[in-house]
Amino acid sequence: MNGKNRNFVGPDHERGKIMKSFFLKGLVVALMLVSFSVTTSYAEPQQETKKGGSVMNTYVIFFSFTQKGIENIKDSPARVEAAKKTVKALGGEMKAFYAILGSKYDTLFIVEAPDDSTVARMVLSIASKGSVSTETHRLFNEAEYSKIISSLP
Repeated sequence: MNGKNRNFVGPDHERGKIMKSFFLKGLVVALMLVSFSVTTSYAEPQQETKKGGSVMNTYVIFFSFTQKGIENIKDSPARVEAAKKTVKALGGEMKAFYAILGSKYDTLFIVEAPDDSTVARMVLSIASKGSVSTETHRLFNEAEYSKIISSLP
């Protein structure tokens, strides 16, 4: 580093924080686009996915390891499998799992569920084991987004 003492305070650190923020926002937009492409057809957009006659909404659940979770990191694949079973048992459908690099989050699920209450039960059940904390967001596919926008006054 040319003999300079590089610390984590100052313009470079702030630029890194801004870049991380842009990356995360870009990731969320990319996930929404993936959701759009998975749940819609360009020839004939679908309004929503159906499972057993009920409407299925799409959600992204971000997970961050707790101290307990990181101390037992080798158990993480088994915890992911258990969480997938929880999603299914509560009436949801697992669409994707990703580990995340360079974010305040460590992993994420994209799930479909009939309603917010169901997702809340899923998240609380998974988080109650103590290995992760969560942040959940509802995703809207292209048809849903268009319907929302067209309903604006």
